[in-house]
Amino acid sequence: MYICFDGKILPALEPVLLSGNKGYRYGDGLFETIKVVNGQVPLFDLHMQRLYAGMQLLEFAIPSFLTPGKLKEDIVSLCNVNGCSGLARVRVSVSRGEGGVYEQENDHLHYLIESSPANPAVNVFNQNGWVIGIYPLARKSMDALAALKSANYLPYSMAARFARQQQWDDCLLLNAEGNIADASIANLFLIKDGVIFTPAEGQGAVHGVMRKYLIEKMRYAGWEVREEVITPGQLMKADELFLTNAMYGLRWIASLEHTSFDNRLSRKIYQEIVQAAWPV
Repeated sequence: MYICFDGKILPALEPVLLSGNKGYRYGDGLFETIKVVNGQVPLFDLHMQRLYAGMQLLEFAIPSFLTPGKLKEDIVSLCNVNGCSGLARVRVSVSRGEGGVYEQENDHLHYLIESSPANPAVNVFNQNGWVIGIYPLARKSMDALAALKSANYLPYSMAARFARQQQWDDCLLLNAEGNIADASIANLFLIKDGVIFTPAEGQGAVHGVMRKYLIEKMRYAGWEVREEVITPGQLMKADELFLTNAMYGLRWIASLEHTSFDNRLSRKIYQEIVQAAWPV
């Protein structure tokens, strides 16, 4: 397998990051998890909007050559080299450079692209609903940085470990006020009486690409979608719950803390809206 580091295709086992890299030292970086299907990159523009907005917020010095078009070219080239352009999981990481937190002389942006074959299950609706829970040991902040898909991923990493230990499929995180933020690798939606709810921006969730796509498309299709504060108690009263991300699209939830849920509308949303995002 190969990687792309600063535009160069290199063997995946070749060391590329210095020990002083700020992304490694401090989580001073961002990343995108991107799906590639039949050589095409679904939702690419939304991924780039989030990535470049994040780099601007973090005051990264973005080289003039590092355009979305350049990144797309590198992504497709790497997938071809790795023989996974049919269906791939791609990670694009950016970091600030090397040095201490007060050192800015070597703040030269680095970018790393990794690609690997994706499980074909990411292209189908999950027939068996997921079992999830709530992570009790962390609270997401609710500031501007909380919405970034940041290399500082500790709350999500620990929530994912906890989910595995509990034999859950994923794990929800709460924000500083004890309300729902998101899940370890996804955003959350609930359905109650035909209305779709999701935690509002500013509630600590990462600004998900699939979340943004779905909200726009569902509203255009006539669904009522509300972005609000959502409490754990509201989840227990929901008719349906589902998680979304850019790889699998949508996963319906069968159980949360012994409360069971249906999937009638979740399935409909998947079939009519999510599947339309993937190239045929």
